[in-house]
Amino acid sequence: MPQLVVATLNLHAGIDGWGTPFDVVACCGQLDADVLLLQETWTPEGGEGLASHVATSLGYEAHEVALSGALLLESVEVVGTRWGPINRRKNRSLWVGDAEDLRHLRRARWDKARAGTWGIALLSRLPVRRVETIELGQLARDPAERRSAVLAEVEVGTSSVTVVGTHLAHFTQGSPVLLGRLHRKLPSPGQPAVLAGDMNFWGPPLSLALPGWRRAVRARTYPSWRPHSQTDHIFVTRAVEVISGESVAVGRSDHLPLRARLAVAG
Repeated sequence: MPQLVVATLNLHAGIDGWGTPFDVVACCGQLDADVLLLQETWTPEGGEGLASHVATSLGYEAHEVALSGALLLESVEVVGTRWGPINRRKNRSLWVGDAEDLRHLRRARWDKARAGTWGIALLSRLPVRRVETIELGQLARDPAERRSAVLAEVEVGTSSVTVVGTHLAHFTQGSPVLLGRLHRKLPSPGQPAVLAGDMNFWGPPLSLALPGWRRAVRARTYPSWRPHSQTDHIFVTRAVEVISGESVAVGRSDHLPLRARLAVAG
């Protein structure tokens, strides 16, 4: 049976909680995935984005979907050894949403921020037969301007597998609505398929909402410095065999990435 490695990682725009950039290419290189699903990618206005930079550096074909405008501060003074400040709202370095709506922030500080887009990406070093974007819409309490999933059919030996990457809103913002919309667009459980990303939800309720799909990896992913919950997931259909799965301690995001080795019937 042909095999592939799928990994998912929330990049937190390539910065830690203080706004200090980390080496995203090295982080993704350590995952060594055939298909890599990224969330919270960052593309500055007039510059190369993280997903494109990773793809160029590591030999991937990239498909990125912008979900929202964003502002990024890359020069926040580090005043401690923690991942970021205790009061993250006051000292945040990444703003997602309408860049004009900064009334409750310290505006002078954000005048120095760089504007860009925040989104998701699917990177593949396997041949890609087709790609599509699944629109999931917007939620009233979600700061993102919209939510989507990116779907690609990739060749694995003489077989093919559909891989879907997404980043759902928090469940308190109504993500079960998005999950229902996504489920209706997914391949049937009898087809070889993988769904991965930051779901902002725990495994058991997700399993109930995705009948015919199962979790490929069970490992705590959030927060990365002391993980107590799994909010990042890789789901597979019954046509996909899970050989191994794990969380990987790389990078300086607030999420740990997941990696799974899978086999597809040829």
